[in-house]
Amino acid sequence: MITSAQIRAARGMLDWSRKDLAEKSSVSFASMMRLESFDGVPSSNVKTLDAIKKAFENADIEFIGTPENGAGVRWKLK
Repeated sequence: MITSAQIRAARGMLDWSRKDLAEKSSVSFASMMRLESFDGVPSSNVKTLDAIKKAFENADIEFIGTPENGAGVRWKLK
């Protein structure tokens, strides 16, 4: 699972607004606001978090670590 902090960090790396991420992941803007307000793994439908993760991965972001240990983001190594 990804954390709210990882979502915020990945958006920052890509210079995406919440609206940009909502459009690219097909997740509503209101849901995006709610998901980013949590500490740790947001309580949400797994499909929603997977859609967000996939949108970032399609933009060459890689999620690293675990929510319990060293969760982060980085550019995908090519």
